Amino acid sequence: MAASAPILRLEGKVAIITGAASGIGEATARLFAAHGARVVIADVQDELGQAVAASIGLQTCSYKHCDVTDEKQVEETVGFTVEKYGSLDIMHSNAGVVGPVEGVMDLDLNKLDRALAVHVRGTAAAVKHAARAMRARGTRGSIICTASVAARQGSLGPVAYTVAKHAVIGIMRGAVEELGAHGIRINCISPFGVATPLSCSFGGMTPEEVEARCCEMATLKGVVLRAGHVAQAALFLASDASEYISGHDLVVDGGRTVAMTSAISFAAVD
Repeated sequence: MAASAPILRLEGKVAIITGAASGIGEATARLFAAHGARVVIADVQDELGQAVAASIGLQTCSYKHCDVTDEKQVEETVGFTVEKYGSLDIMHSNAGVVGPVEGVMDLDLNKLDRALAVHVRGTAAAVKHAARAMRARGTRGSIICTASVAARQGSLGPVAYTVAKHAVIGIMRGAVEELGAHGIRINCISPFGVATPLSCSFGGMTPEEVEARCCEMATLKGVVLRAGHVAQAALFLASDASEYISGHDLVVDGGRTVAMTSAISFAAVD
């Protein structure tokens, strides 16, 4: 009996993924391309981004230098994508930074401004210009923003990162009705700890050390959360499998934030 052809969940779609030269963004770019999408990797890590695009295949993947804190570069990336591929169906706003790592009493507000510029300004710019392009072409697109479990539970990230990721979810919630009027969906993904180059640089740890630490904290045992798991969540939100899902924060944490909240509530009852 002949094997059935694989289901390509994004066949004919065009996607931009910011911060896709490594980590979760890279895993998502590879998965989207494997499911038939043409992908633009938007990042500031030029050598890495170009290498990832080449390894995926330059017929289906391109690299575009894009600093998301510069709105003009985001707008140019959207324009480049539409001109090259003829449309824009998916925007995954994923670029981020971890620092600053100081607590609020020692927080350098200039560093806080930088974190907000990347996460909040960058997300707002990505949503703004992707939505404009989708509206102009009548595309029932999907916009995905990478948030974090730090936006759901305190002490899961540095204060600046926690503030920024709360704002990312705020952008999604604030935009859902406006974009919905044009048939555009917008959602967030909030992962637990993943051993990416960014998270490893945060504590100067190896990927194995980051994974071990996250596994110690995890509620769901026997599974190590990796970038590929988060990419699968992005694939679901990008595809027609989620065509009536908008305004949702898809948490990929093995139940950790639920368990922490339950434990706090139980302790309060006692």
